[in-house]
Amino acid sequence: MQTTRQWQIDMVGPERKLAIGERRLEPVSSNRILVRTEAVSLNFRDRLVMETGMGLPLQFPFVPASDMAGVVEAVGPDVTRFKPGDRVISTFSPDWIDGRGLGDARTPPYKTRGGFYPGVLSQYTVLSEEWYSHAPATVDAAEASTLPCAGLTAWFALIERGGLKAGDKVLIQGTGGVALFGLQIAKAHGAEVFITSGSAEKLERAVALGADHALSRNDGDWVERLYSLTDGYGADHVLEIVGGAHLGQALKAVAVNGRISVIGVLEGFEVSGPAAQLLLKAPVVQGISVGHRRALEGLVRAVDQTGLKPVIDKRCAFEEFPAALEHLYRGPFGKVVIEF
Repeated sequence: MQTTRQWQIDMVGPERKLAIGERRLEPVSSNRILVRTEAVSLNFRDRLVMETGMGLPLQFPFVPASDMAGVVEAVGPDVTRFKPGDRVISTFSPDWIDGRGLGDARTPPYKTRGGFYPGVLSQYTVLSEEWYSHAPATVDAAEASTLPCAGLTAWFALIERGGLKAGDKVLIQGTGGVALFGLQIAKAHGAEVFITSGSAEKLERAVALGADHALSRNDGDWVERLYSLTDGYGADHVLEIVGGAHLGQALKAVAVNGRISVIGVLEGFEVSGPAAQLLLKAPVVQGISVGHRRALEGLVRAVDQTGLKPVIDKRCAFEEFPAALEHLYRGPFGKVVIEF
């Protein structure tokens, strides 16, 4: 195996050219492993990177996407974590194994797959074994590919950082990939889940997936509805996936001394909200930038132990990547996956 086919762009912005290209593979040496990609899961971030570059020093031709599942085909002489035939998934931040985030106050961590580092929409890759984790045994490749970013983001917010426990009230906004992982993870830990959406159909599907309460954004004040359902208590955990001024809604909804995980930027990168709610309720407002490899390994174990099945809205073939992007833009219920 000397070359690989890959999806790539030649620039960012609306004039970019999205095409299938070919490149030469690096030798399988030292601690590197050759991985054959089986599936790639798309994230809203992939769209932002291709449209704006997100201020990252991209190298062109640029390969998009950060989340994949595949099979190890060959290993270098110094590899200790994998063997040929092992099923693996990518890590979003390859250099972040455990502990504190990397970088410093001046330069926060930004070196991730599908951004500073090339993405995963390639049929084969040769990279360090440290860039991968074992895949769960109980899900297929498409399902496994949804874990490295969307799954880990929800897990890191609720479990790793949030310390979720049975009986907690969890408010989840929307029905995208991170949101539905949050729903499933929260229910697996015995939490009471409230979910918001502007779609009656998606709310119905979320309830079928396990949500305890559906809050329609089109039916009056959903925060007041939350107050009514909780006798004024609010939510112990809020997954704030909208961003922008919508943080104000999260501050209204959160319980006293609760926790808000700021994850999404759908309504902008500048967040805002009422200072009175922030000061008087004194919640923890935590930014979530996916998570480290050790937490991903914990999520993998939880998937195998609980039987959690990632929700896939649409599966597309490798050649259908542009159509998959269009489906992503329309707001899927769960994940959009490219199968190789």
